[in-house]
Amino acid sequence: MPETGRISPWWTPERHADVRPFLAARSTIVRAVRNWFDAQGFAEVETGILQVSPGNETHLHAPRTELTGADGQRATRYLRTSPEFACKKLLAAGETKIFELARVFRDRERGDLHLPEFTMLEWYRAGAGYDAVMADSIMIIANAAQATGIGKFSFRGRTADPLAEPELLTVAAAFERFAGFDLLATVTDGHGDRAALAAAANARVRISDDDTWSDIFSKVLVQHVEPGLGQGRLTVLFEYPAPEAALARTKPSDPRVAERFEIYACGVELANGFGELTDAREQRHRFTEAMDEKQRRYGERYPLDEDFLAAVGRMPQASGVALGFDRLVMLASGALRIDQVVWTPPAGEA
Repeated sequence: MPETGRISPWWTPERHADVRPFLAARSTIVRAVRNWFDAQGFAEVETGILQVSPGNETHLHAPRTELTGADGQRATRYLRTSPEFACKKLLAAGETKIFELARVFRDRERGDLHLPEFTMLEWYRAGAGYDAVMADSIMIIANAAQATGIGKFSFRGRTADPLAEPELLTVAAAFERFAGFDLLATVTDGHGDRAALAAAANARVRISDDDTWSDIFSKVLVQHVEPGLGQGRLTVLFEYPAPEAALARTKPSDPRVAERFEIYACGVELANGFGELTDAREQRHRFTEAMDEKQRRYGERYPLDEDFLAAVGRMPQASGVALGFDRLVMLASGALRIDQVVWTPPAGEA
């Protein structure tokens, strides 16, 4: 530290030396991941960062910019929150097994597990059920641990063995175990009954008058369910309720739930996967509802990517996963914070 008492810049040799072992682990994991996908016959793709729409989820926020054409006309573009739209267009084009180590961006996010600019590992299998990419995810997490030799993941006093057989837990079973009520009793015909969920969760979380079904669900999930996941081993949390389907299709045998899963280690969410929705009309409906809610809450909405919606209607049945690569590196390297495993910090930070 210099005599002024200020922390020295991240690029000074002394500070860089503190994180250099974590960065070396990152490079090792990158090689292991690429080797695994190559052995599985995947093509690595590179899709554009600037998009017409950054994604249409209510609580995701993206930086925006302007492009000026040769004719002087200006067009608004967004830094993507995920490569999902572009990757699904490639599925519609005929690609069958693709992955990307993508730079993505999220406004309003910063903390030990969040960065405004980060790396997402995303991959898709055409013609495969979501159990296939669920298995992929478990293998990739295990390979990262083997690449560094970490043994067990550890974070905030919790540990998980990434090589142990994972726990498979439905969202309904998790709510019953950790929150003590029947979540699916509050879902009818794919829609959430806000009053029923508020009554069930009232003793567990603080509920505001303007909280939606999804708001209450998220509060219970974050405060009571997630802390108990990934303890001792990975937890695969699957069959999300239909109101939380996002871009996943609903389960044919039970329309109350969707073909969506997440994977946790030490209470940390690592991956979010879908059996992909291929109904463009339904996707438009979900996006429009989400943007209406964003407008109500935040006073803004993002445009719909009409090109993407057209591609959804033409893409094959597929499954896909988004995995927080920096979080995986953090756990597999023994780092304490996500900013210790990136080569440079967010712009403007020392």
